[in-house]
Amino acid sequence: MKALILNSGMGSRMGVLTSEHPKCMTEISGRETILSRQLSQIADQGIEEVVMTTGRHDQVLTEYCKSLDLPLTYTFVKNPVYDKTNYIYSIYCAREALAEDDILLMHGDLVFENMVLDQVIESKESCMTVSTTLPLPEKDFKAVIHDNQIEKVGIEFFEDALAAQPLYHLKKEDWKIWLDRIVAFCEADQVKCYAENALNEVSDKCVIRPLDVKDQLCAEIDNPEDLKVVSEKLAEVENRTVYMSFSADMLHSGHISIIRKAARLGRLIIGVLSDEAVISYKRYPLLPFAERKALFENIRGVSRVVEQKTLSYKENLEKIRPDFVVHGDDWVTGFQKPVREEVLAVLAEYGGKLVEFPYSSDEKYKSLERRARADLSLPDMRRGRLRKAIEMKGTITAMEAHSGLTGLIVENTVVYQNGEARQFDAMWVSSLCDSTAKGKPDIELVDMTSRFRTIDDIMEVTTKPIVFDGDTGGMTEHFVYTVRSLERMGVSAVIIEDKTGLKKNSLFGTEVVQTQDSIEHFSEKIAAGKRAQKTKEFMIIARIESLILERGMDDALERAFAFVKAGADGIMIHSRRPEPDEIFEFVEKFRAQDSVTPLVVVPTSFNQVTEEEFKARGVNLVIYANQLTRTGFPAMQNAARTILEHHRAKECDAMCMPFKEIINLIPEEE
Repeated sequence: MKALILNSGMGSRMGVLTSEHPKCMTEISGRETILSRQLSQIADQGIEEVVMTTGRHDQVLTEYCKSLDLPLTYTFVKNPVYDKTNYIYSIYCAREALAEDDILLMHGDLVFENMVLDQVIESKESCMTVSTTLPLPEKDFKAVIHDNQIEKVGIEFFEDALAAQPLYHLKKEDWKIWLDRIVAFCEADQVKCYAENALNEVSDKCVIRPLDVKDQLCAEIDNPEDLKVVSEKLAEVENRTVYMSFSADMLHSGHISIIRKAARLGRLIIGVLSDEAVISYKRYPLLPFAERKALFENIRGVSRVVEQKTLSYKENLEKIRPDFVVHGDDWVTGFQKPVREEVLAVLAEYGGKLVEFPYSSDEKYKSLERRARADLSLPDMRRGRLRKAIEMKGTITAMEAHSGLTGLIVENTVVYQNGEARQFDAMWVSSLCDSTAKGKPDIELVDMTSRFRTIDDIMEVTTKPIVFDGDTGGMTEHFVYTVRSLERMGVSAVIIEDKTGLKKNSLFGTEVVQTQDSIEHFSEKIAAGKRAQKTKEFMIIARIESLILERGMDDALERAFAFVKAGADGIMIHSRRPEPDEIFEFVEKFRAQDSVTPLVVVPTSFNQVTEEEFKARGVNLVIYANQLTRTGFPAMQNAARTILEHHRAKECDAMCMPFKEIINLIPEEE
């Protein structure tokens, strides 16, 4: 595409303002002229060639264009009889430079906002700007429109007409028809009329659609009064604020493209989602908030960057009150639809507008996301993410996984509520569920080699941090090797319980003989494990059985503080009571003395408590320890019984998930 700018007019109605330079060089703000603005806008669109007709002050004009130092190639064509002809003849003089190209045609005294030019450039058909909201002018162009096609353009038409401005996008086939008629006019010495007179004779063949820009800025400057009005309107346009929200920690060309478009609408403010917001609905961010904020602050066109604490825009919109909110059109449907509806409601309160651009769904962007997920699965990346997730969110959740497939369920299950997404933050590899899946009793019969194989299966297909159920930890001498192995694999934490001897599941409580380790011995086991660590990220969490064994609150608290002093990175407090009272009491008393050390709960029995309640009380990790196992096995047992009862599989089908959906859970190798 080439740009054609018509600058051969006399500009006599501007008076002294055009005594030493052409009208297009009139200043419209303290930093730009009509022409410098047009040329900058053209260059921003990626157009490289400009054909410009000239007349009076042509030398001044050509030197001025070159002084702007824009990435444009100019072809200047002087109309030698500019004072005796209209611009139809200027186009005729430039005809050889205008053949065989799409043309962006504008008059040199036209000022328009970026959004108008964007619409013109993006039009799939030839178009001319019109306005359905502006009154019909007496002496300026109007376009007669029938069947969504421009039939005539001129100052004399009023019936079936709209206010129009000479800003065109002309496809080369339509332009050729019009240009040929311009040539015919000029060679017949019809050179004092508008070029649109030629268009009107071929409008049935040269199909130009009206592009309604409504009340957006798109106006010619013919006299000082126009200059004042347009300059004031332009100042309003340039003082507009634009708001966008991003979570991105990887910027690609699609992001940059939409940022550039948004920046063309006004002063761009970007809201960067907090770490908690990102980790809640998407994946763990590769870069923390501060670095993502700095990333956007260094992008040209971004005037300010602020934090957006949730997926909801409401708080920031009510504070900033932007003129425009910009987003891709991918949220028209799907889980973000309620967020979009809320944005529209807030904007409606004060007259703001939502601008949506086509979403970039290029395969290369999906490839970048897959690569990011692959990086997150690497041991060194994965290991430290539990600590960071707790720092980011305050309270996180973990769901048990005992195989690659259950790991994929934990990895990929997302629930959308009120425009937000909820998912599990981590995986719990339970001794009970691992043993049960192998058909073995939960008495530490399944050795560590076998349990590590389960971790490998899960890690191979997932990215979320893993918390490992280490039972009692075994002998101290053995525990240090377990710590090193788990750390090397990329596991984030191990939880060990303060009991000794043959393991008996805590759910049995005092119904079976269970021996609690001494504070001194268990503290030494923790300290030995911490000394064995190679990295700072790995966590050793002490699980206290005092409440399970009915040893009392004081014993539980004494142990908790002793284990933290020994180096424990977190405390898990357990109870088998259906009421959460003793858990809440422990948390309150522990937090009165220690506000930092992470607290872990497993609400298997006191399951009526919500994550929000736990967070309010100071709990940091909520583990759903066995629900996939407890729901999965009855379902399989029921399927087997149904087949036996009916001597066929038909009745079982209603219980079965289509295998295609299961296969879709399993990631394919790139």
